Amino acid sequence: METVRVRRVLCTVGLLMAVGAATAGCGEEKKTPEYVGAGEVCDGLFKGPLAKTIQSVTGANSFAWTNPNAMDRVADALEDGYESGRRWAQGDTLCRIAPKGAGREGRAGIAFSMYAPQDVGDLRLPAGGKLYTMGKQSEATPTSAALYFECVSSRFEGSKDRPMRILGNFGRPRDHEQTQSDSREVNLTVLHAASLAVAKKLQCENNGGLPDKPVLESRTAN
Repeated sequence: METVRVRRVLCTVGLLMAVGAATAGCGEEKKTPEYVGAGEVCDGLFKGPLAKTIQSVTGANSFAWTNPNAMDRVADALEDGYESGRRWAQGDTLCRIAPKGAGREGRAGIAFSMYAPQDVGDLRLPAGGKLYTMGKQSEATPTSAALYFECVSSRFEGSKDRPMRILGNFGRPRDHEQTQSDSREVNLTVLHAASLAVAKKLQCENNGGLPDKPVLESRTAN
């Protein structure tokens, strides 16, 4: 089981680290900016106070523009995975955060996938990992965060009896892991915002059990 879970994690990491070129839509050509501020990355997901959080996480104020249709791709990938009947599905990348002039190690990203039932309760955390109470399970390290939650939605037939199992992953640049007093909680705060947006996009009942504001209470393994 551990080998299978590692393979799924590696797939997700691959999604987080892949940064593709922005493409113009079919039809009329649209002019897009090459770089945007923290409040405009990820289609404006981090507007407001969270923009400063993104700046502190990455150590940057300017970021490469990315295609704004990522939320639709994530929703479609999760829906396809659910309808396939598989126990887990790879999903897609929601957000690529690429600071201006940064190399591969300086990028951050958020991806979503469908997790297998046995993944929740597997509490073998990596070095520096800490468990939290939010969602079905949540955990964070100085450079990453993971948030598991379930979605019952009218979009997914049968989800009342078989909820969609959603896993969000956030990875941040290692070079800036010490810029916050508790980078684990910062990582989970960023991931919560993205997870809540996904839950709303999928019309999950009660937003998939996620609170409107992040709950950063630690928990111990049972």
